Amino acid sequence: MASRIEDYGLIGDCETAALVGRDGSIDWLCWPAFDSDACFAALLGTSRHGRWLIAPAEEVTATSRRYWDDTLILETRFETQGGVVALIDFMPPRGNASDVVRLVRGIRGRVKMHMELVLRFGFGVDVPWVRKNPDGDGLLAIAGQDMTVLRTPVETRGKDLTTIADFEVGEGDTMPFVLTYGASYSPVPDPIDPEAALKDTEEYWREWCSRATYDGGYARNLVMRSLITLKALTFRPTGGIVAAPTTSLPEKLGGARNWDYRFCWLRDATFTLLALMNSGYTEEAAAWHNWLLRAAAGAPANMQIMYGIVGQRRLLEWEAGWLPGYEGAQPVRVGNAAHAQLQLDVYGELIDAFHQSRMAELKLDEENWALECTVVNHLAEVWDRPDHGIWERRGVPRHYVFSKVMCWVAFDRAIKSAERFGFKAPLVKWRVMREAIHRDVCHRGFDRELNSFVESYGSKLLDASLLLLPAVGFLRPTDPQIRGTIAAIEQHMMRDGFVLRHDPREVSDETQPIEGAFLACSLWLADAYVLAGEIGKAQTMFDRVVAVANDLGLLAEEFDSGAGRQTGNFPQALTHIALINTAHNLSAAQAEAKKPAVQRST
Repeated sequence: MASRIEDYGLIGDCETAALVGRDGSIDWLCWPAFDSDACFAALLGTSRHGRWLIAPAEEVTATSRRYWDDTLILETRFETQGGVVALIDFMPPRGNASDVVRLVRGIRGRVKMHMELVLRFGFGVDVPWVRKNPDGDGLLAIAGQDMTVLRTPVETRGKDLTTIADFEVGEGDTMPFVLTYGASYSPVPDPIDPEAALKDTEEYWREWCSRATYDGGYARNLVMRSLITLKALTFRPTGGIVAAPTTSLPEKLGGARNWDYRFCWLRDATFTLLALMNSGYTEEAAAWHNWLLRAAAGAPANMQIMYGIVGQRRLLEWEAGWLPGYEGAQPVRVGNAAHAQLQLDVYGELIDAFHQSRMAELKLDEENWALECTVVNHLAEVWDRPDHGIWERRGVPRHYVFSKVMCWVAFDRAIKSAERFGFKAPLVKWRVMREAIHRDVCHRGFDRELNSFVESYGSKLLDASLLLLPAVGFLRPTDPQIRGTIAAIEQHMMRDGFVLRHDPREVSDETQPIEGAFLACSLWLADAYVLAGEIGKAQTMFDRVVAVANDLGLLAEEFDSGAGRQTGNFPQALTHIALINTAHNLSAAQAEAKKPAVQRST
């Protein structure tokens, strides 16, 4: 059975990532890229679906773990009656091949260890042929297009389609294990020096972290961990950032709201750019911007809400029926059918992202503005259509308020870019559209009885995305309609101090919400408090979210306060992005800045 979601740590090489349990088992790894098939899928099933365990063979009396400072190198310490051993896990920045390195180091005494390698390609279903490498050292495992080679001085043996080893580690000893991926039709990848790789990986991450400009001091360690996580979720060849490295971790334990998040969402564009640019990472921000430009290129009518890590557009969804799912949550989905939905808010996010890039003086060419004009002119024709909204509802389309607001944002930012940078544009037409959308939302999207904006036109339900209205500049933070909306959300959308993204009144039994609290939404409320000048309430909300991070500083998509568990895909980029931005906001506010450092340029 898989561990609790919060019991996992993340390692990666900026092209893919693995989840390592507190028990020393790697239960999830898609190779060679984030969106490839998993070769370790025990996270969504059992050990027979693939995992790599290295742990003491004797009773463990205590376990602790940590990341080496300012790195993605994970160290887990096991204490036994016989002594103490450290398991050091990392993935070196990718060179000619992709490697997972595991070093077993004796700290005190002598400890008996056990290694169990269960490779199952194709999301846990394809059992490879395993044999010794005829051209040298190592143990080859091949199935279809996939190949791995295991290199270790420890003697291994096969048992029940599994590679196992039993060995002892004494104080001062180090036993290395290196698993390398390659295409089965290519030459076997060359070996690496594990100790040299450790040194190189440590230097790589510490140099990267040294570029951070966040100096607010507020929760700096957690901000840096979030930045490292965001970097780890970046597909280096293209600059695309996946929402999470996992699929089908349930939003509600045992439920069916299980989605594949190993793709790049346009919706996260502005949040991501602000987090990177305000933290000093202009190179990564430019790479993300360039990914956006390539992905969105083409006819605006065909623009999608998400794309693959290299810009793929067909993300066909299917179910891996042989996997029982995380703690029985089914179905296990691969791909995401929501890519074909109409979600009007992404047009606003795209144009806002381009505007923020210009304001930050990222280099943009004339083709960029031509694309923006085409997008905005298309939006003028479709903004009044119903859509599936920010939360990608799979039912009947509606006139979602946040979608309309982001249409307003698209025109607003396009107008401001044209005015500020002297671009040629049909400004009169765009100003008329901006005013028409604003008037429409304030008239049809605000419920006077509730004294609040609502989820969709004609609805009596709320929606946590409404918390973003002051952040995007739709109305002033002190506007009575904004204050009323925040008060309504505080009254109807809070559970145990956290913000739900869906109104619990939507379901018949309010004691059984359809999912946990959406952590990014709680941070959006904190941002709204900052903008309204309620710094104490903002800090309380921020601290509440920080408190549910795991011992490594990692956060999933949601938190089930009743069960005291993290839920949803893990670690979640949007949660960590929101944490970075809120920390910047709080630091700026506490330094008595005139406005939050990451407030959108409106």
